[in-house]
Amino acid sequence: MSHKHRHTPHVSPAYTGRLAMAPVPSLRLPDKSMEPAAAYRFIHDELMLDGSSRLNLATFVTTWMDPEAEKLMAETFDKNMIDKDEYPATAAIESRCVSMVADLFHAEGLSDEDAASACGVSTIGSSEAVMLGGLAMKWRWRERVARGKKGDWKGRTPNLVMGSNVQVVWEKFCRYFDVEPRYLPMEDGRYVITPEQVLDAVDEDTIGVVAILGTTYTGELEPIAEICTALDGLAQEKGLDIPVHVDAASGGFVVPFLHPDLEWDFRLPRVVSINVSGHKYGLTYPGIGFVVWRSKEYLPEDLVFRVNYLGGDMPTFTLNFSRPGNQVVGQYYNFLRLGRAGYTQVMQCLAQTARWLGDELRDSEHFELITDGSAIPVVSFRLKGNPGYTEFDVSEGLRSFGWQVPAYTMPEDAADVVVLRVVVREGFSADLARALKDDMITVLGRLDALKPRGAFNDLQPFAH
Repeated sequence: MSHKHRHTPHVSPAYTGRLAMAPVPSLRLPDKSMEPAAAYRFIHDELMLDGSSRLNLATFVTTWMDPEAEKLMAETFDKNMIDKDEYPATAAIESRCVSMVADLFHAEGLSDEDAASACGVSTIGSSEAVMLGGLAMKWRWRERVARGKKGDWKGRTPNLVMGSNVQVVWEKFCRYFDVEPRYLPMEDGRYVITPEQVLDAVDEDTIGVVAILGTTYTGELEPIAEICTALDGLAQEKGLDIPVHVDAASGGFVVPFLHPDLEWDFRLPRVVSINVSGHKYGLTYPGIGFVVWRSKEYLPEDLVFRVNYLGGDMPTFTLNFSRPGNQVVGQYYNFLRLGRAGYTQVMQCLAQTARWLGDELRDSEHFELITDGSAIPVVSFRLKGNPGYTEFDVSEGLRSFGWQVPAYTMPEDAADVVVLRVVVREGFSADLARALKDDMITVLGRLDALKPRGAFNDLQPFAH
């Protein structure tokens, strides 16, 4: 082939001697195309400026999976999860995953032969799952009011009772869907809600109470059984039948394996719906979550759409429409690969690492422990006394070693409390925990000498 017919790229990689010196436009489309290798190299090099996801101890989101899972997920990027008629195998896998989650949480009326007997859906993550669970509670409140003496819900304002420690998506739900949020305050030394607070806040317009299984602030489990017992008593005394939704985004795939005898799920009759994040301790890359209901009775039929689209009639209850099927496939891989025994082993290993790190921090002269990793594998702690620097200074010092350990203030009425938090995830080994401890000692030694007195207080936002 002659030289004049040989294909040459329009834009070459911008390395010395590679002919391209001008930067690639970042805010408008480039005028010319470029070779695939060149586009890859430009983007790959910029992403090197990100922090290492494996050293990001702020996030609950999974940062490591088996290579076999990665291969399966790469093979299914192109499958549209909503197109159940064209991709029946992927649709069946989604139904099986929902059924497995519902069974794990002791939902009612499940059949060993029929995955569709489980009432629930897969979602992009717990944020979408929360919206769906909240909508179901609001619609059931409307039905309840319509059956009552006053009968007209349109002139009334529904409310949702929850702690000020909830994830921001609950605030979004209330704003987007016209529900009054009733936040229960925290206090120094108590970062979960109490049954007494719940009883003081609910009324006939309460669509539900949100209880958290593994708060993002500290990893603590709220007293769900005690809250349900208190609401049972209220129902008997005053006839107020208030449902409970459990936000198990962080703890839903931990507690059944670490604390199988703890009753927090559908074993409690007052719990009507649960959301969980598969991309957290479900051990799957983002984004995958689930919301499941106790039974079909608790998902109003008015919220389910029948869609005649892409070749078949199908019911759908989601906020999103098209999305890739590979996250569901990755979650199914984990369910089959690990099973109950595997998940138990993983969670026990993570808890052991978290407990070791918590013990080391407790025994140090610098820190006061808030949670020790025994509930879920999350360790939260604060500095003792007034050492001449703050938790934000410690967080910034750890960044020089590559660690991302968030520092943040606690919710309303405990906002003067600043906390550091380490999320122990799959891939954060005991060896890495020891390395973190050693680097922590080095950072504290520097801070003891420098005493910067909060020089970095304004630099560390709280990252969920």
